[in-house]
Amino acid sequence: MTEHVTGLTQLVNHYLGRLALALLSALHISPENPDLPIPEHVVMGFMVLILGTVLALLLRSRLSVERPGGFQQVAELLLTNPLGFGIKDLLEENVGHEGIKHVPWVGSISVFILLANLFSVFPPFAAPTANVSVPLACAILTFLYFNWQGIRHHGHIAYLKHFAGPVPLLSPLIFPVEIISTCARVLSLTVRLWANIFASDLLYSIFLSLLIAPVLWGWHKAPVLGIVLAVFPALIPLAFIGLHIFVAIIQTYIFTVLPSVYLGIATGEEH
Repeated sequence: MTEHVTGLTQLVNHYLGRLALALLSALHISPENPDLPIPEHVVMGFMVLILGTVLALLLRSRLSVERPGGFQQVAELLLTNPLGFGIKDLLEENVGHEGIKHVPWVGSISVFILLANLFSVFPPFAAPTANVSVPLACAILTFLYFNWQGIRHHGHIAYLKHFAGPVPLLSPLIFPVEIISTCARVLSLTVRLWANIFASDLLYSIFLSLLIAPVLWGWHKAPVLGIVLAVFPALIPLAFIGLHIFVAIIQTYIFTVLPSVYLGIATGEEH
């Protein structure tokens, strides 16, 4: 299926496309679309990184203990809140007091995914997480991180031993099953995030296109009828925007709680 291309992506390719083609050629890589060597999800991913960096710098410049602003309070709620859904809350619940040292990594992935999921709410942008390669990259980085932390905490040999289970006689059977189960977490994280964001964007596009046709028909019959029928395309997308925001937040929460659980398993003392 052809990837949807926004005007921003076309603009970026217009100015940087030749440079990207030259770089890909030097690396002996053939772009899937030579006319658009910089894909939509790559452009949007960089936009998310730029936006996240700007917001972080802006927040840092306005930090105050005595008079925290609204922006700072929202950021603090992302870290910890009374409902226990914050990044720090989830890490402390699943990893323990040592979980606070993982906040920078898990928090960075969570904020990136949240901003990426919400990007398609604004017409000039598209959600990079609607392309499977972006959730896959986040899942692979998460997989490498929690295994690396497990090895750092227990050592190489001790960390591998927990895959064999507590019963030595059954180790030859349990070890490959545990390895496959652990590696399957990459697929689980990827498909869950990508499928939900892709489906949310697709539903919004389909219903909007279906509602535009009656508006055009009514406008040709009578302008008043066209205006009346236009109420539905104006209101129904709002409902889908609300649904998309809800899905974006839920998927961000899941992509925060699961890495927290995996870190707890990897660094748990029972290993």
